[in-house]
Amino acid sequence: MVDQEQYARYRDDSKVLAAIGEHVAAQVGRVTMRLPRAVAEAAVDAWERDELGGRVPESHEEYMLRDRAAELAFVGLAISERGRWEGEEVVIDLDVASAGAALRASP
Repeated sequence: MVDQEQYARYRDDSKVLAAIGEHVAAQVGRVTMRLPRAVAEAAVDAWERDELGGRVPESHEEYMLRDRAAELAFVGLAISERGRWEGEEVVIDLDVASAGAALRASP
């Protein structure tokens, strides 16, 4: 049986984390990034890609992969809309949440 008190604490922790997020968003919002052409173009490709198929039951690993692919697509959208190419790099003001998602995906 699951310890319900433990999950009540997790819910409270989640609310505190969300409150911290509100303060971070108010102070940071976007961060300026320079990305190499290859990864910037791959992100744009992810945004422009059409995914076919319906929702099917998926494992936790499959969910995480799909979630990361979605985050990459949002970076691609930002590059498409606001990116400024400078030679072999793109300069982009990236939402702090997208930058955080990229950091969490890195090894």
